[in-house]
Amino acid sequence: MADSGNKTVMTAAPVEDFLAAVDHPVRRADALTLDRLFREVTGWTPRMWGPSIVGYGSYHYVYETGREGDFLATGFSPRASNLSVYILPGYADFGDVLTRLGKHRLGKSCLYINKLADVDTDVLAELIRAGLNRLSARWPVEPS
Repeated sequence: MADSGNKTVMTAAPVEDFLAAVDHPVRRADALTLDRLFREVTGWTPRMWGPSIVGYGSYHYVYETGREGDFLATGFSPRASNLSVYILPGYADFGDVLTRLGKHRLGKSCLYINKLADVDTDVLAELIRAGLNRLSARWPVEPS
């Protein structure tokens, strides 16, 4: 197996401790709500990926170049400036869902939300499910 060189790997750090330590009270409350939402949608127990990403499930990828590795299937991070939601393999084909989500910005595989009150959490749940379905059509997804 080729080394992926991923900086973000699964750790044994307790998710509960990480969430409880989020400084900003609104960001902490939003993170706890996101944890409940992701658990409900996925049915999986979260694991920490790196020092700041709460991940649900994982998948092993192998690219045509031979690079391979493991990564979280979906998850989030309560960053200082926003909530980052990770939908893999990305958001390119979810424009119809995103138009109903509410206030957000997009990165390649990240959805940035200032606060949960800015979005429709039912639509966010739909987006999480759609992302997992898309990902599992390409790579086998394992529960966490």
